[in-house]
Amino acid sequence: MARKKEYNEEEVVEKAMELFWRNGYENTSMQMLEKEMGINKFSIYSSFGSKNGLFLESLKCYKQRLSTLMSKLENSSDGLLSIKHYFYDFLEFSKDNELSKGCLVTNAANELGETPDVEIQEALVQFTNGVKQLFTTILKQDSEKNELIVEAQADYLLIAMYGLSSASRVFTAIQLENYIEHTFKNL
Repeated sequence: MARKKEYNEEEVVEKAMELFWRNGYENTSMQMLEKEMGINKFSIYSSFGSKNGLFLESLKCYKQRLSTLMSKLENSSDGLLSIKHYFYDFLEFSKDNELSKGCLVTNAANELGETPDVEIQEALVQFTNGVKQLFTTILKQDSEKNELIVEAQADYLLIAMYGLSSASRVFTAIQLENYIEHTFKNL
């Protein structure tokens, strides 16, 4: 007979997500996960199959947490200005006290080696493609932009977002503001 879980799966995934977000996938050990989540290794493997499985669940949790910002952007009719606000909103979203954790997806992508886990790589690509699609939809609000310009600008903004999330872990608020303002200056 299967034992009853003595923990809330949503809560332990949230704790794991925070740990992965702060430390990265590679730097997060099973011992760290056990301590942070308050459950043993057997329970982690039983519920999630592996560290990879737990990380994939953490990505889903992250996406859910980010959904408020994404919905705000999705429902905006301010075109490019709404994407600029999203950049600023993201900086606030990624803070842990006064330190920025960057973006869980960007942090994980920065760790990918020569032979990344296929499921993790696929989840990261799917996430970034979703962000790009949202940028594309917003950029299409400007009827003067043709499809090629929209596509090029969406790629540019996606890469700029990637840069911002990496930079947010290191640079000052003024430097980040300069980065955002210059990113949008010529669009």
